[in-house]
Amino acid sequence: MDKIIKGDEVVVITGKDEGKRGTVLQRVDALHLLVEGINVVKKHQKPNPMKGLTGGVVDKTMPIDISNVALFNTKTGKADRVSISTKDGKKIRVFRSSGVAVSA
Repeated sequence: MDKIIKGDEVVVITGKDEGKRGTVLQRVDALHLLVEGINVVKKHQKPNPMKGLTGGVVDKTMPIDISNVALFNTKTGKADRVSISTKDGKKIRVFRSSGVAVSA
């Protein structure tokens, strides 16, 4: 079970976007996430008439390493670490600070 999954609200804890919050759009691989509004770069794009793309400079969301984000705890309003525990034979994610299950 992954500690951070698609749809979670996360906080960036280090890097150029430190302190910003966003929603996980996609898991790129085991170690990288696409987070809405985080790590946005300017990308020069060539026009492609076959796909209907116009050329120019576009904003693109790039993957961020999973170690640079932490799950947002709505109860405390802060970033929090997550651990995996079992309850009734099922694995669940719980916040480390309070032990409360993560609502997903």
